[in-house]
Amino acid sequence: MRGYQTLLASLLVLIALPVTAGDLSAQLNQFFKARDPQHADGMTVVVRTPQAQWPDCDAPKFTLPGNSRLWGNMSVAANCGENRRYIQVQVQVTGPYLVANRLLTRGSSVSAADFSLQTGRLDTLPARALLNDEAVADAVVLRDIQPGQPINPSMLRQPWRVKAGQSVMVIASGDGFDASGEGKALNNATQSQWVRVRMGNGQVVSGRVRDDGNILITL
Repeated sequence: MRGYQTLLASLLVLIALPVTAGDLSAQLNQFFKARDPQHADGMTVVVRTPQAQWPDCDAPKFTLPGNSRLWGNMSVAANCGENRRYIQVQVQVTGPYLVANRLLTRGSSVSAADFSLQTGRLDTLPARALLNDEAVADAVVLRDIQPGQPINPSMLRQPWRVKAGQSVMVIASGDGFDASGEGKALNNATQSQWVRVRMGNGQVVSGRVRDDGNILITL
């Protein structure tokens, strides 16, 4: 009987122990890699919360707030039934990101050749850093960019497709209805941006700039 009681006590201790370090780390890595499969190969999740504060079930269900960032320091809820604990983690991601090849001065036009991809820790980059060169072709530099500096969208803008005072063609399109007329743009706008146009009769209308420079109004 005494041996049975000792065995039972040992089992109860094991049941009360939190999930092991290896198990929790593996489960969190699996959770975050499934959340961002594009960067799964270069991802590592580091658990910052002391083990004494970890969940006490074998397979906790992880949840994140809807506005959580993809990488970096964050708090993930580990749910064991009605028991919830918050685990502090650092999601480290290594991958390519865009940098300037040379000094890019404010107001200059640039091409993809002025940039290159560099590999490093994405989670330590400034917010919204560009990870490819899709948005930089024919862009205009808004402030000086140093060689090797990571690029984010606030540093660049697309060239003006329409400029204030320019004569433009306005095309109105609706269900079984199409009309067009000429007017003058009242503001600068890039492709797909909104622009206000004063028509010949003085009426001011708003539409989106198409890739051909015409202004489209959808009725």
